[in-house]
Amino acid sequence: MCGIVGIFSTKNQAPIEKELLISMRDTMVHRGPDGGGSWHDEHSKIALGHRRLSIVDLSTSADQPMSSHSGRYTVVFNGEIYNFLEVKKELESVGITKWKTDHSDTEVLIEAYAYWGADAVQKLRGMFAFAIWDEEEQSLFVCRDRIGEKPLYYSFKNNVFLFASEIKALLKHPNHKKRAINKEGFFHYLSFLTTPAPMTLFEDIFKLPPSTWMKISSDGTVKQQKYWDIYNDDYQPINSTSEDEVSKRILEELRTSVQMRKMSDVPVGVFLSGGIDSSTNAALFSEGSSTPVKTFSIGYEGQYSSYTNELHYAKQIANQVGAEYYEKLLTVDDLISFLPQMVWLQDEPIADPVCVPVYYVSKLARDNGVVVAQVGEGADELFAGYPSWKRFLKLQQLNNYPVPSALKKVGLTGLSIAGKKNHLMAEWLQRGINKLPIFWGGAEAFSEVHKKSLLHPSLQNEFMDYSSWEVIKPYWDRFQSLHPNPNTLDWMSYIDLNFRIPELLLMRVDKMSMGVSLEGRVPFLDHKFVQMAMGIPSEWKLKNGTLKYMLKKAVRGVIPDELIDRKKQGFGVPVHEWFFDRLGDTAKITIKEFLSETELLHHKEVENLFQQKQPQQLWYILNVALWWKHYIQS
Repeated sequence: MCGIVGIFSTKNQAPIEKELLISMRDTMVHRGPDGGGSWHDEHSKIALGHRRLSIVDLSTSADQPMSSHSGRYTVVFNGEIYNFLEVKKELESVGITKWKTDHSDTEVLIEAYAYWGADAVQKLRGMFAFAIWDEEEQSLFVCRDRIGEKPLYYSFKNNVFLFASEIKALLKHPNHKKRAINKEGFFHYLSFLTTPAPMTLFEDIFKLPPSTWMKISSDGTVKQQKYWDIYNDDYQPINSTSEDEVSKRILEELRTSVQMRKMSDVPVGVFLSGGIDSSTNAALFSEGSSTPVKTFSIGYEGQYSSYTNELHYAKQIANQVGAEYYEKLLTVDDLISFLPQMVWLQDEPIADPVCVPVYYVSKLARDNGVVVAQVGEGADELFAGYPSWKRFLKLQQLNNYPVPSALKKVGLTGLSIAGKKNHLMAEWLQRGINKLPIFWGGAEAFSEVHKKSLLHPSLQNEFMDYSSWEVIKPYWDRFQSLHPNPNTLDWMSYIDLNFRIPELLLMRVDKMSMGVSLEGRVPFLDHKFVQMAMGIPSEWKLKNGTLKYMLKKAVRGVIPDELIDRKKQGFGVPVHEWFFDRLGDTAKITIKEFLSETELLHHKEVENLFQQKQPQQLWYILNVALWWKHYIQS
């Protein structure tokens, strides 16, 4: 796990200054405290930088930037290739037998690219963001993993292509001395709690979408290609009539994924909430281990109506698998003191308060000697684990009935009269009237009507005839064209796997864990496991109305029935209560300054949120206000 950065001066621009590259690289020391390297080509046209967090092959021979055996290619790489030994054997079978390192996945990656070119990506099983310079072609190849576990940001201004693992590195370059907010990105942020790729909240800075590569030539031409989709040629629907057979396959594939992610030359642990996903991770991780796995859990001091600690469940599974158990209880003071660092680590707002416990559980792990941790993200999206999904399925089913649009409009008018025109229920009814899918993703902050009323009058005019459906539509069109039998539940999984997971869930894991120099690994999002899970008949996933029906069936006997059958509780934060404590005072001061210095939000409408006591929605605005103060105003 590392931080990567590069400067490519196209069309014979001025030579690249080494000091500039190093200053960009070293904004990310937290991503790689074990060393830093840099490389320039002989013409100073391309410069690559790398911060290293040593995990696999701790020797200096595995340092980066690394050149191929031929010297033609040079790579910087962030991530892990779990099947690199398998790929190495395949390369050796075609005559590539000279290796500079004992077991470096970076060397295997660059030699694979030297042999197969862009097709090498298809052979990789892991999480990655990398860039490879081709000296002969004078071109740069950048690529991001299939699901989006590792970030990659870029810009292309004044004939200079920049890329980095974090936006703060790009901001060091003179091309970004002047900073501005991407207003379209802000518009979508108010819907989705994050800015959808390829946009960021910074004007002129972008993020490479998951499962995508880009090739930049010396004349400035750019070629971009999506190289993988869940429903591509490798997709095979599971047609077995036996639930038992499929549940065994789920467990076998998950066990393989967990074991692959134990690959490390440094200590590995598990984040443990006490739910099905993390408990299964801990149980499967412990299989065959000669030493106890270290598990880490977060709770909160005191009792809250909006969130109940699950630590006793976490302790239960830790005891069952013989794990070393570590926990930390957080307070509102922990949250407030962390806010400045949270904003700096995020680069752009990730308006999920779970960033706070993810940071602290990562720090707990790092402070106790662990450098790598497995996390449970992805299972709910693959196996229908959210209670709200039942409601969405019911709403979509009702909407599919041949009800005249006029009746739906009557219902919409009724909600407006009842003072609920801003409610998401009104938004979902409007989608039905417009013949759009009800579900646009598992994280929606404000309805389209409410969002537009929140905007400053100047932005209201700009986005009057625009909606965030423009972001969702390309995914919807691709799903409809690729899926052999499109259905609502598979659509819900598909849009969250393509949007909410990479943009929100995986970025909160990456940014917060790397903030303490810890690598997070996600067994449920191994691309082969994802493709298998998405092939399970949708009617089995919520059979008899049971959330995660097939996953529960698969892991019964691996973890206690009590954990499997208890009511679902998400990993949360008692933001509601804390907002009426000192957090609310902090928020008021910060948001008031933001409103007075910008023309993005309508003052009166935001004040209404305070009067109506809407802490969750105010948290979303607080996040962007903190970001603006740190990255734009300063």
